Amino acid sequence: MFHWNKVTLAGVGLLGGSLGLALKQRRLARQVDGLVRRRVSLGECDRLGVVDQATRDPLRAAEGADLIVLCTPIGRMRETLDRMLPALKRGAIVTDVGSVKSPVVKDLEPLVARAGGCFVGSHPMAGAEKTGPAAARSDLFVNAVCVVTPTRQSPPRAVKQVEAFWKSVGCRTVRLTPNLHDDLVSRTSHLPHVVAAGLVNHVLNPARPKAQAMLCASGFRDTTRIASSSPAMWRDIALANGQNLARVLGVFIEHLQALRRALEKGDMKTIETFFDKAKAKRDAWCAQKASPSPE
Repeated sequence: MFHWNKVTLAGVGLLGGSLGLALKQRRLARQVDGLVRRRVSLGECDRLGVVDQATRDPLRAAEGADLIVLCTPIGRMRETLDRMLPALKRGAIVTDVGSVKSPVVKDLEPLVARAGGCFVGSHPMAGAEKTGPAAARSDLFVNAVCVVTPTRQSPPRAVKQVEAFWKSVGCRTVRLTPNLHDDLVSRTSHLPHVVAAGLVNHVLNPARPKAQAMLCASGFRDTTRIASSSPAMWRDIALANGQNLARVLGVFIEHLQALRRALEKGDMKTIETFFDKAKAKRDAWCAQKASPSPE
């Protein structure tokens, strides 16, 4: 049984392509369309079967859509939506997959409302360092947490429909305010990307001896995997959540400076406590993630 008549994915990369595959595989929409920027993407989408129909025409993509999911980088969401709005179906729902919510919701919610639709922000906590529709997977969202960020202006019906959409592709949903979401992900998502990129830039500096890279084994590889993510995308995310990220980065640096002082003093107890606490906290988190979560 179809949940939607037409779903349009504005941007058919890893997330958009994975959504398309999940929607088609689970028969959640009669039609799944994709809006792409490049001509070559039309053939790629057709070859990979990630959507039913791909187009470069924003009006054609938006026409008749019950649900539009903005899967573009944050920096292109406003521009993409502006080009689609003249064809927006009255009562249509628009959501997104952006990693930052406050500026996106503030910018897009009134635009969609004036066009007769409803915008409800979303952030599925799923992804990979690889990009493009070729990396798409129909199970990408299975057991992932998706944060839905309604505001006081959000109609309850639309919020429930957005939550039902994410649950239908395998997510577990949680509601947060846009501001709280941005504060939390600045630590859990944005800071790790900055740390991974900083570690790569420091260790693989060309000024290091040639043997340096040879001694980078699985620990370095696993710790820095996400540094291979799209630089342009993470530039936009870092800027959009700049105040939160700068604050938590400052606190993180203070903690590292405390460890540095302990190393300089040869403070065995402080150093051991540093590693002991980290192990205990991570082990507890892994055990919690492995246990079944109530819906």
